[in-house]
Amino acid sequence: MSEYYKVPRSANWNFIPGKKNNWKLSRSKIELFTECPRCFYLDNRLGVKRPPGFPFNLNSAVDTLLKKEFDIHRAKNQQHPLQEKYGIDAVPAQHEKLNEWRENFVGIQYEHPELGITITGAIDDLWVNSAGEYIVVDYKSTSKAEKIEALDQEWQNGYKRQMEVYQWLLRKNGYQVSNTGYFVYCNGDTDKEAFDGKLEFEITLIVHEGNDSWVEQRIKEAHECLKIDSLPNPGKACDYCAYRQGVKEVLSV
Repeated sequence: MSEYYKVPRSANWNFIPGKKNNWKLSRSKIELFTECPRCFYLDNRLGVKRPPGFPFNLNSAVDTLLKKEFDIHRAKNQQHPLQEKYGIDAVPAQHEKLNEWRENFVGIQYEHPELGITITGAIDDLWVNSAGEYIVVDYKSTSKAEKIEALDQEWQNGYKRQMEVYQWLLRKNGYQVSNTGYFVYCNGDTDKEAFDGKLEFEITLIVHEGNDSWVEQRIKEAHECLKIDSLPNPGKACDYCAYRQGVKEVLSV
């Protein structure tokens, strides 16, 4: 058996109707439900999650270094040069729970009083403007030939939903949150003559005007999905479900 992929996982980490255990509805699980209710159900009700992808260690390294860089200016209560460059009315926010909110599997948490479930999400960064509103910031990194100036691809809509869930979570915790959020997008430069042991990035700040009005209903739909005792329909564009169906058809011949 693979050391990285165990099926099924411990039942105490699955959703059990009417019972409290270790299960939480994370931001990524909300996105999974949006993509494919069947994969979401298999993962969270039956404990059979999608096979994991390869870890993006370079992306994680960029995230870690960006956090350290913004933390330097956070400690001094001053603007980061990127904020100055784009004329942003904000500084890196100082908050006693920031490290907790950044931690995977912890993050910002909200106990839903009606549904009795905990919703969570781990942010990358938080800024605060002169009006005292918190600004959600997300780090992204890639390497493309073209300059990144907007999130205009359909697959990038998930990034926008990600930010809006964070905005919703902060508001549910009683904080004033700006609709305006930012993506700090780092694009690896491959036009250099040589590697020379370093990779340089062009950093772009992309604004997103969030609208979290969809989040509450999506959470309720995800919760209802897990309460039923039969598999829901797959997502229309789910490659995993298409693969499982293809295998099923081949083996039944």
